[in-house]
Amino acid sequence: MSEEAKQTCYEGCNVNSFQFYLQKSGEHEAIVKCLQNILPAEFQRIGAGKSNLDVLGVGSGGGEVDAQILSLLQSAFPSVPVTADIVEGSSQLTDNFKALIAKTANLQKIQFSWHITSSEDYEKQVKAKGDIKKFDFIHMVQMIYYLNNLSESIKFHHSLLKNNGKLMIIVEAANSGWDILWKTFAKELCKCGSIDEYRSSGEVIACLKEQGLKFEEHPVPNSFDITECFDQSSVTGERLLSFMTGRDHFSESFTPEVRAGILDLLRNKCSTEKDGKVFFNSNLSCIVVHA
Repeated sequence: MSEEAKQTCYEGCNVNSFQFYLQKSGEHEAIVKCLQNILPAEFQRIGAGKSNLDVLGVGSGGGEVDAQILSLLQSAFPSVPVTADIVEGSSQLTDNFKALIAKTANLQKIQFSWHITSSEDYEKQVKAKGDIKKFDFIHMVQMIYYLNNLSESIKFHHSLLKNNGKLMIIVEAANSGWDILWKTFAKELCKCGSIDEYRSSGEVIACLKEQGLKFEEHPVPNSFDITECFDQSSVTGERLLSFMTGRDHFSESFTPEVRAGILDLLRNKCSTEKDGKVFFNSNLSCIVVHA
C-alpha cells in the first residue's frame, strides 16, 4: 500500500463509506460542539497581539471540521489575515474541501496551501526544504491511526508551533467502544488494512507525558445507533460494520467465529441498550498541547 493511500484510506468507494459513517454517527457534530466551547478562548490567547495567523491542518479530509475551526478563528480576529496549510492524502477529499471553500464566503478570504500527501511525506518535504514555516495552531483530527510513528509525528508537529501556539489532537477516547473493539480484535483488524496499530487518547497522552509536554484533555461525548448491525439482512448494518472494522465487506471478511465474536463484543462491551436499541460508545477526546 502506498504512503498516500495509507495516510487516509479514503479514496473511491471508501469516501462514500466514510461519508455514510459521518451521517449515521453524528461524529462531526459532536466535535464541532466541543470546538465551539473551547476554541474561542484558546484563540484569544493564541492570537493576542499578532498581525497574522497561520494554521496547519493535518489529515483534514473534506474540510468540514477545518471550516468550523477557521470560522471560529476569523470570528475571534476578523481583521487579521489567516493562512491555512492543508495536508491530506486523499485527492478526492481535497477536492471536496475546495468545493466547500467555493461556497463559503468567509473561507475565501483565507490563503490556502495544499499538500496532497501523507503527513510523513510532508514532514520529509519540510525537513528537506529547510525553510520551516511555523504555525499558531495545528490540528490533527481523527487521523493519528494512520501514522507510522505516533511519537515522532507529535514531536515534529509540536516543533512547528510558534510561541504561544497550540497543537490540537482529536482521537477516539480510551475505553470507548472503538478502543475496546480494535484492541480486542487487533490481530484480525490491524495489519490487514490501512491501520497497523490502533491508538486511542491513552496512547497519545502517554506520548505527551513521555515528551514532557503540557496539555489539557477535553471529553467529546458521542454515541450512535448500531441496532441494524445485528440484523443480517440490513444493508445499513453491513455498511456500518464494514466501516467500523475497516473492511469493504464485513460479512465476507471474517470467519463465522470472528464475526460472532465482534458482534457479541459490540453489543455487550462497546455499547449500551435503551428502548430496544443498541448505542455504540463513540466518545472522543480533544487534547490541546501547549507550545
